[in-house]
Amino acid sequence: MSTPSLPQDRYASFQAFYPYYIHEHSNRTCRRIHVVGTGLVIAAFVLFLVTRNPWWLLAMPLVGYGFAWVGHFFFEKNRPATFKYPLWSLMGDFRLFFETVSGRRRF
Repeated sequence: MSTPSLPQDRYASFQAFYPYYIHEHSNRTCRRIHVVGTGLVIAAFVLFLVTRNPWWLLAMPLVGYGFAWVGHFFFEKNRPATFKYPLWSLMGDFRLFFETVSGRRRF
């Protein structure tokens, strides 16, 4: 599998960025950890809505980034795209999550 080329500056669109995002998540364990972390982020948000406890909002980035960075540093052995593309990486996390839970991408 070849690496999608990284442009000199920035990706022009999320559509152009997503193949790079997926390549950076080639390791199955890393992808699984991302899916679990994103699921926990969604659960924390639902708990915030139910309880109105703002601590759940604080838990969201801690859980999300915590799981994702463990996946990258220990399994994928690469630097998370979040550092250079924070919004598109977040969008990629949710797209990966929904593709996985809908069965469109292997878990």
